[in-house]
Amino acid sequence: MKFIGITGGVGAGKSEILKYIKRHYKCEIYLADEAAHEVKRAGTECFDRLVTLLGSDIVDEDGEINKAVMADKIFGDEELLRQVNEIVHPAVKDYLMAKYEAALENPDIELFFVEAALLIEAGYKELVNEMWYIYADSNVRRKRLMYSRGYSEEKIQNIMDNQLTEEEFREACDFVIDNSGLLADSYRQIDKKLEAFTWQE
Repeated sequence: MKFIGITGGVGAGKSEILKYIKRHYKCEIYLADEAAHEVKRAGTECFDRLVTLLGSDIVDEDGEINKAVMADKIFGDEELLRQVNEIVHPAVKDYLMAKYEAALENPDIELFFVEAALLIEAGYKELVNEMWYIYADSNVRRKRLMYSRGYSEEKIQNIMDNQLTEEEFREACDFVIDNSGLLADSYRQIDKKLEAFTWQE
């Protein structure tokens, strides 16, 4: 089984690429953002440590962490953000590695994917067999974000400024999918790369 990390800038189309892979290959796919949500659920060590750090007012009436309240507390406080990341990131990594270990025992799984914008910064390069960069031209990404998410130019620029540059992504990754054009073109790139693995209709 091959362990592949999928990364790329905002608006590059990682979700569409992963939908295609999930549909046609024997794989498991995990999104780091969803894993982060799971590890912060009530009853986990991560939950307890975050409540201790940030205060019990981050807990909603349903007993779970209120993401908006937590975000407000962290906003603009770099030291607090660093402390939160030191709690959450290792917990996410442990969660994903446990899923990977379980997948290794399943003969029907040939590929294991983890997706996140910050995979490189979070040190996943040392864990995966390959790191894939989903690339799209910056103008294409801007149009997608304005159309699909309603983001302003300012918001898009702010996000892009806080992500790795194209050069940094390319330098850290083993394979690049150009997702600037038609999805059919991206799919062909994926199929060529994964031709050694089982393809399913």
